[in-house]
Amino acid sequence: MRGEPSCPKCGGRVRAPGLFNDSWQCDVHGPVYPQHPVIPPSVEALEAVVRRTQVPVWMPWPLPVGWLFTGVTHAGDDRSGGRATAVACSGPGPLGGMGELILVAEELGVGLGARYAGIDGPDPGAHLNVEKPPDAKVLAGGHAAPLWHVSGAPDDRAVFAGEACGLWLWAVVWPEQSGLLMYDELVLADLREAGAELELVPCGALSPRLLQP
Repeated sequence: MRGEPSCPKCGGRVRAPGLFNDSWQCDVHGPVYPQHPVIPPSVEALEAVVRRTQVPVWMPWPLPVGWLFTGVTHAGDDRSGGRATAVACSGPGPLGGMGELILVAEELGVGLGARYAGIDGPDPGAHLNVEKPPDAKVLAGGHAAPLWHVSGAPDDRAVFAGEACGLWLWAVVWPEQSGLLMYDELVLADLREAGAELELVPCGALSPRLLQP
């Protein structure tokens, strides 16, 4: 597990602000909000991200039966706080085997969701056909959030994206058939509002998908 910030769009190395730049820089993508090292799953890890972020920290709540929280990361700098969050959960897939879900909330242009989705980013844009009815719906922070299937993603995953609280909401599910989970109208809670309930989040082993989508 890397111990230094990286580019949220490609995972490459970034340079800290210096004499000639006041933002973090990626050699490929230019100015970026740095992605902080992936934090192993624990209540303390969640609390650390919740304290820093300016965007929701989405988690299915209650978690589906048998599912566990399996890691968290965020992107942002010390000046502006977190501008994107990614929460991983793992558990029994709808058709057997293990399923993994990463939920990303982010501002326009950050690119963290597209990286986990495996598509050219930074935003879903042309990969969404919003002219047709949504493919799935979740209840995010008490409000209905329609999600559309994201085209062009690798065959090993199912990707959905839409808008919640004025920000991008991505749901990336492995393997692809576990995308059936998204048709159950999941209820997502913003853990910034959880308070003492954070202590009840069940933790599992770190998801390798957070480290290498």
